[in-house]
Amino acid sequence: MKLRQRKIGEILVSNGAVSEEQIKAALEIQKKETRRLSRKKTVLTFIAIAAVPALFTYHLSSHEGIIIREAKIVTGVDSDIRPLKVTNLFSKNTSKVCAWISWRDAKINTQLLVKWYYLTDDTPIYDYSLNIPKREGVANVVLSMPEGKTLPSGSYKVTISLGKKQLAKPLVFEIE
Repeated sequence: MKLRQRKIGEILVSNGAVSEEQIKAALEIQKKETRRLSRKKTVLTFIAIAAVPALFTYHLSSHEGIIIREAKIVTGVDSDIRPLKVTNLFSKNTSKVCAWISWRDAKINTQLLVKWYYLTDDTPIYDYSLNIPKREGVANVVLSMPEGKTLPSGSYKVTISLGKKQLAKPLVFEIE
C-alpha cells in the first residue's frame, strides 16, 4: 500500500492549526524572503511556513565539489551565524527549528538539496535547493510557523544531498 504524500500545509489546515489564507500569506512571504536573501552572498537563510522533521550533528562528509564539515539541528544562530543551542528535542510550544550547515572546498554555485520530512506521518515536507556562493561558509536553513502558531508534535528528519548522493547523516529531531 502506497501512502499519499501530503504537504505540511495540507496537514496543518486539516488539523485546524492554520487557515488556507494563512498558508497562502506565509508562502508569499517565503517567496519574497527567498528572493531577498538570494541577493546576499554571506548569509543563507530560508524561512518556510513550517518545519516539520544519534545525535543531530554530523562531521566531515565529503563529495566531489564540497565537504560538509558539520550539520546540526539548532534553536537559532547568533549575529555571526554561529549556532546557539544544539538539540534534538523541542518543546510543544516550538515555532521554529534551524538546520545549520558548515562546508568547505565547495565549487561555487554547487546546489545542495536540503529536504525536510515529518516522520510521524511519513510525509516529505519541503525540498529546498541551497546554492553555495563561496568555497567555505555556513548556512542556516530556518523553518518556522506563522506568528502565534507552533509546530505539530512528532518526529522530523532533515537530509542534505548533492544529486543522489547524501552528504551527511540525516538530522533527526522531535517536537514534544
